[in-house]
Amino acid sequence: MGAMTASPGRRVLLAAPRGYCAGVDRAVIAVEKALEQYGAPIYVRHEIVHNKYVVQTLEKKGAVFVERTEEVPEGNIVMFSAHGVAPVVHEEAARGRLATIDATCPLVTKVHKEAVRFAKEDYDILLIGHEGHEEVIGTSGEAPEHIQLVDGPADVAKVEVRDPSRVVWLSQTTLSVDETMETVDALQEKFPQLISPPSDDICYATQNRQLAVKQMGAEAELVIVVGSRNSSNSVRLVEVAKQAGSREAYLVDFADECDESWLDGVSTVGVTSGASVPEILVEQVLEWLSQRGFEDVELVKAAEESITFSLPKELRRDLRDEAAALVAERGGSGTPGTSAE
Repeated sequence: MGAMTASPGRRVLLAAPRGYCAGVDRAVIAVEKALEQYGAPIYVRHEIVHNKYVVQTLEKKGAVFVERTEEVPEGNIVMFSAHGVAPVVHEEAARGRLATIDATCPLVTKVHKEAVRFAKEDYDILLIGHEGHEEVIGTSGEAPEHIQLVDGPADVAKVEVRDPSRVVWLSQTTLSVDETMETVDALQEKFPQLISPPSDDICYATQNRQLAVKQMGAEAELVIVVGSRNSSNSVRLVEVAKQAGSREAYLVDFADECDESWLDGVSTVGVTSGASVPEILVEQVLEWLSQRGFEDVELVKAAEESITFSLPKELRRDLRDEAAALVAERGGSGTPGTSAE
């Protein structure tokens, strides 16, 4: 190889932390434990976490994903996803005589509690987040008459409040830190007395994964983010990579979605994964890259994560009996534990 064409060493920068956060880990284990403990089917309202592979894997083990609580036959167990649900969903489950397991991430629950508290004190609550995202639907449902959604800085112009001295902002936990602060700044300009939540709502995992990508994007011409399209935090990682200076950034669910043309003229590739992505999917992308000459992997470490959450308390009870009792108590006919084949 002549000196002219010698390519600089091809290398991969691997972000740390990446992948599973504590809330996702807890939710996925909760589904697996429930299946072991109570047997299939376990109904899950909405995708337990926003990841195709995780959902498909759990379906094979006997989890049944439904969009609406009414789809679950009475006398069964329904689990609520990591994104949280509005209080009305708990009421639907009670009406449908279902035993429930709540796998809402504790950091999302914290935002729900803040919403309830500020609504009680009659504040106008400005919720920064993406319209239609499950987490936003759940949080808004805690106090619909007090909460209005602000979907980015452009939305600020149309926000109206009853009393500018009683306004607080909250946010979806999986947004980009920069985008949220941009919206907060715009809101503060409009409402100088705007109150910030007692603690920043953006979760530690979202923040840490974005920090690692910022460091990586400054050096990598290409960043590959492993994650699903409906995963808010994964989509944000792609945006953060581009803003940090990466020429291209792509979101893939699986290694076979990677395209060789992306590697043209690239010597450094950054790799990371969203908070609901199992490590095996990242390993497959690293393998794909190594087969194409990118064998040298360096870790880009932005933070240490040691946080874990204990499993939902309902997993310590016999929920099948509880579900049967709920049906019996009202003279229902549903037989618990039978799935409609």
